[in-house]
Amino acid sequence: MVKQGLQVAIDGPASAGKSTVAKLVAKRFGYVYVDTGAMYRTVTYWAMQHHVALTDEAAVIALMPTLTIGFKPGEPNQLVFANTVDVTMAIRQPDVTNNVSTIAALPKVREILTDQQRRIAAAGGVVMDGRDIGTTVLPQAEVKIFLVASAAERAQRRYTENLKKGIQTPLAQLQAEIELRDHKDSTRKVSPLTQADDAVLVDTTPMSIEEVVTTIADIIKKQNSTI
Repeated sequence: MVKQGLQVAIDGPASAGKSTVAKLVAKRFGYVYVDTGAMYRTVTYWAMQHHVALTDEAAVIALMPTLTIGFKPGEPNQLVFANTVDVTMAIRQPDVTNNVSTIAALPKVREILTDQQRRIAAAGGVVMDGRDIGTTVLPQAEVKIFLVASAAERAQRRYTENLKKGIQTPLAQLQAEIELRDHKDSTRKVSPLTQADDAVLVDTTPMSIEEVVTTIADIIKKQNSTI
């Protein structure tokens, strides 16, 4: 298979701006954007809808053949589907957000979704964001970015985002949830959140979205001088 562009892996903790930035970077280069976090969120949502215990790996795995995760372009956000059901908003609700780390820690679930993600990325020309893209999913990616931001800044971003969606959650609660999510993601046994040795660290705390996108675009251009 001839690759039609680079594999760009963007990792980092919750609310570091990965999805927003990844979409814009993909658009700038005409690449496909793959939201791996939405895939785990959709599995979490599906298990909750079917009243499956999220810690019961066998039960979650048994349920997964009934689920096809799909993506479609949308404005302002990419649409996410569980089979034919639009779950774009549902998977961003607090109940899913606060439980997705449990699903993401299940080895067999990660194995299934990782295989799907690698197939999507095989042809190149993709921007994929998550927590273990550069270390586990696409360890051979030509460009690896690790985005970080302070917990306070990430909580403020999520608070603002939630208000736009009509979700009312106290700022202090959001920061506590983000810090707990960081701990779960960085200490899980399977594919913990960690910066790949060859990833470029980008601290987005003092940066605007456009500044982050430009920084990553410059990194991509240096890697592929033909762009």
